[in-house]
Amino acid sequence: MTITIAANGVPKPPADIIEGFRGAPTSVISDNLARLSGAVGLKPYHRGGKLVGTAFTVRTRSGDNLAIHRALELVGPGDVIVVDGGGDETRALVGEIMKNIAQWRKAEGYVIDGAIRDVAAFAADDFPCFARAVIHRGPYKNGPGEINVPVSIGGSVVSPGDIVVGDEDGVVSFPAPSAAALLDAVRAQIAREEETLKTIREGRYQGSYGKS
Repeated sequence: MTITIAANGVPKPPADIIEGFRGAPTSVISDNLARLSGAVGLKPYHRGGKLVGTAFTVRTRSGDNLAIHRALELVGPGDVIVVDGGGDETRALVGEIMKNIAQWRKAEGYVIDGAIRDVAAFAADDFPCFARAVIHRGPYKNGPGEINVPVSIGGSVVSPGDIVVGDEDGVVSFPAPSAAALLDAVRAQIAREEETLKTIREGRYQGSYGKS
């Protein structure tokens, strides 16, 4: 069946904006997105490390990974492979070989609304992978699918070129044009929270948390 490719690549925001989010917790980013954006039900399967990059999106039929194989021919540095697998947990869409292909292509990682397998290989590596479940059963490779179209990931809409950030708490995404203002707000909240923690450590806390 047909794999539709809306675009062979995605636009990249300035590198300093991307890197600015590497030190930003997803929880604080979420707070500054009105606590509305971000995938629900996905968890990290890699050993450790932050996921930061731009969304290279894939929509595939449940249990079928042909479109992901096609996407792996196109992805490159800075791309996060974001896969809308419909939340299906009955067949793994990605395993160790596809992890290694993505690394070879210098992609930043995977976000998969579906299942993976070869979980030990992910757990032994810092290459980021967020998914919904693990299962031994492999996928079909028949299609159809779409590449670089808006997708739904854990109830959150992700568009090609959106910035994607993942850590131990989960995954958030947001449009690149709003990233600079969001980064300023995130940094301001981090500073406030660090000051609150300092007052607690020093015995000066006055109950200000949650009132500002």
